Amino acid sequence: MNGRIIKGIAGFYYVDVVESGIYECKAKGIFRKNGQKPLVGDLVRIEVLDEAEKTANVVELYPRKNELIRPAVANIDQAIVIFALKDPEPNRALLDRFLVMMEHVDVPVTICFNKCDLGTEKDREYWKRVYEHTGYSVLFSAALEEDGVAEIRQLLEGHTTVVAGPSGVGKSTITNLMQSEICMETGEISRKLQRGRHTTRHSQLIPISEGTYIVDTPGFTSLYTAEMEKEQLKFCFPEFAEFEGSCRFQGCAHMNEPGCKVKEALKEGRVSKERYENYQMFYEELKEKERRRY
Repeated sequence: MNGRIIKGIAGFYYVDVVESGIYECKAKGIFRKNGQKPLVGDLVRIEVLDEAEKTANVVELYPRKNELIRPAVANIDQAIVIFALKDPEPNRALLDRFLVMMEHVDVPVTICFNKCDLGTEKDREYWKRVYEHTGYSVLFSAALEEDGVAEIRQLLEGHTTVVAGPSGVGKSTITNLMQSEICMETGEISRKLQRGRHTTRHSQLIPISEGTYIVDTPGFTSLYTAEMEKEQLKFCFPEFAEFEGSCRFQGCAHMNEPGCKVKEALKEGRVSKERYENYQMFYEELKEKERRRY
């Protein structure tokens, strides 16, 4: 029987099997022996131990298409990063860190600016211009008025989506609105996952409808990029792609080299000054990590 891990805690894995429900599973010892650890989001094969009690063993992990380290979750289709247009002001460095992280693992991102009713048309135009120029989709919403919610719900349909953002931006409000048409089966799932000793907050998949999940990532405000070398960073800024191979020096880092086409584009206003400043900051951070390593 095949299913998907929607939560893992204290050595138990909760596997969602379409049309059969949620099974509480333990992983076979072979995974530990092989240095494998099941993750939330993994597609797995289970062997049922007790159908009435919904208990089973995880006996096989299927290959992952991607994997995040922090939060630990696998097989993500896309991400929505939510920031407020106002109150609080968008934290550009945090937003760009998130975008770099998702580019590094090849996960498409949509940027949603919530509380758009608190900002001006000029605010909207500014953020839309900066990030649509880099190739990202940009949405605006006012969750308390349910403005833009239908568009977000449509974006989620049929996908497994990480929803992330800092506190105070309306992320929880939007996530709860996505569950407004939640089915009875999902309600039963929630009760099963909250029972007994398994109530600690960990990353989990929230089933919205068949084939549609939101990744609930508590505390997902400090983002982590695994094992990125400083030379890889430039490939995580999509607006640099058109200049790749055009600089005077092969392997140009777009930092201080003469004849750099990215720097030329920056002077001409074709690359965002703020985005480029974050690129410089991230590059120096990775350079410092590398220096400490050696």
